[in-house]
Amino acid sequence: MKAVISTGYGSAEVLQVQEVVKPIPKENEILIKVYAASVTRAGSMMRTGKPYIGRLFLGLFKPKNPIPGTGFAGVVEAAGDAVRTFKVGDRVFGESLVIYGTQAEYLCLPEDGLITTIPHNMTFEEAAPVCDGPLTSINFLKELAEIKPGQKVLINGASGSLGTAAVQLAKYYGAEVTGICSSTNIEMVKSLGADHVIDYTKQNFPNIEQTYDIIYDTIGQLSFSTCKGSLTERGVYVSPVLGMPLLFQMLRTSIFGSKKAKFSATGIRPVPELKMLFEEVKEIIEAGKLKSIMDRSYPLEQVGNAHRYIDKGHKRGNVVLTMEHKSDKFPMAKRQINKSQSA
Repeated sequence: MKAVISTGYGSAEVLQVQEVVKPIPKENEILIKVYAASVTRAGSMMRTGKPYIGRLFLGLFKPKNPIPGTGFAGVVEAAGDAVRTFKVGDRVFGESLVIYGTQAEYLCLPEDGLITTIPHNMTFEEAAPVCDGPLTSINFLKELAEIKPGQKVLINGASGSLGTAAVQLAKYYGAEVTGICSSTNIEMVKSLGADHVIDYTKQNFPNIEQTYDIIYDTIGQLSFSTCKGSLTERGVYVSPVLGMPLLFQMLRTSIFGSKKAKFSATGIRPVPELKMLFEEVKEIIEAGKLKSIMDRSYPLEQVGNAHRYIDKGHKRGNVVLTMEHKSDKFPMAKRQINKSQSA
């Protein structure tokens, strides 16, 4: 089978598509024929091996898991003898939390992993990034910030993968939503339900006279110190981008003051907890209240172009890799692959 292989840390050139051995499922595993895999900003950071502290987990000199990728969508091609949850032909999507490996034509995962069937109203391309954007954002908004109806929520990076999901989820939970994005993305963010939009190219956010119960900095470009004056008396600042300043503020605000800074590593939460959130996300999608915003899709062979595009920092929603399988046996697997776009 074809798979993306990360040969080391560095630029997009370290990613090479090679022929590797097709995996065989164990008794408790399913073999998934992958049709789409997410490409994310976090994956781009892991490709570079920066910040360097991350190499303690990823591998000191090169990735321990050579096939990158976490989010996926595909079809169950085979199942181990002990598998009871899924059957051959099921359309499934989810996240490979520890072993990665989704940027390949086939993937083996245990049936009790972060996997479920794809909602009827989603394509493979739309399903693949759900655990990267919506699952992370529901964890930050619902679990960490404890969002409530009527609250004012500010989302920085409202046009990205996390941000587009966060705008829709915050509206679903009954909040008044303000998004921060560039001029070119204002209409798109409004179409997702944002009540107000701040154009960062024309307005300086900290100077705006408004307070928020929750500030969700999806891209880590603000800071708790910058946002503190814009938080209500018991407001909370949350961000998935952990650095020393945020770590210090988390420790300090856990003891002093009513305004809090919080961080959560969504991917290391216990799988049963993530499954509950994942199923809730799925229900919201099936109800038509949450959709994946797709920017670009690339064939597997153009993985380098996908990373170069993400590195430019202007991604709108999600980017995915798509896989062509010449001998499809499952009619349900047929879908239109978006035309790839070069960087």
